[in-house]
Amino acid sequence: MRYIPLLLLCLLLQACSQTQQGIGETLKLAFTSVDDVTVSDEKVRTIPYASMYLRIDNGQRIFVVLGYDENGQQKWITQDQSMLVTRYGRVVKTVGLSDNLLDINNLQQDPLAKGLALADGDSWTRTLIWTENQQLRSGTAVSHFTRDKDQLLDLAGKKVACRVYREEVEIAANGKSWSNTFWVDATTGQVRQTQQALGADYLPVETTILKPAKS
Repeated sequence: MRYIPLLLLCLLLQACSQTQQGIGETLKLAFTSVDDVTVSDEKVRTIPYASMYLRIDNGQRIFVVLGYDENGQQKWITQDQSMLVTRYGRVVKTVGLSDNLLDINNLQQDPLAKGLALADGDSWTRTLIWTENQQLRSGTAVSHFTRDKDQLLDLAGKKVACRVYREEVEIAANGKSWSNTFWVDATTGQVRQTQQALGADYLPVETTILKPAKS
C-alpha cells in the first residue's frame, strides 16, 4: 500500500477556491506505483471535497476527488483526464477510457434513486450504448433487484451499516447477462460502494465512496 505525500496536497487545497457549493477544482494525483493507492482516514476527512477509491478493469485502485456536482450527477476526473459520471452511485457515462459507456436512457426510473425505499423485485428497463474493443454496441437491458445480507463497511475510519442489493441484468437480444452490486447506506440511502459493468458484462468498475458529496 502506498500513502500519498500530503504536504503538497494540502498546499493545493489551500490554493483552491470554490465559487459554488459542491463544485470543486479537481485534484489530479499522479501515481507511479502499480500498487493500490491508500489515503489515510485523517487526510480523507481533511480534504474538503467528496472522494472515492476507483478500480477499472481489475487494474490499480486509485484515489479520485469530485470535480463537479451538477444536475444530480457527479463528475470524477482522473489524473490522466479520464472522466466518470455517476448518478445515485451508478456510472452513467465515461470519457477517455479504452472503451466507454456512452449513454443510458430512462435514468429517472433507476430504482437506485429510491434510496432506502429500494426493494426486492424492483425492476428497470433502459437502453445502453457503449464501445467494446472500440466497436459500438447497444442493447435494451432489463434489471431485477434483490436484497442480499446487510454488511458493515469501514469507510475512512467510520463504520457504515449498508443494505446490499444485487442487480441482475440481461440483454435478451444478444444473450448477455451480468450482476451489479450496490451497498446503500442504511441511514442516508446513499450508495457507498459498487461493483458494476460499463457494458454488457464488459469492463468491470469498482467504486468506494470515502466521503460523499454534500446534498
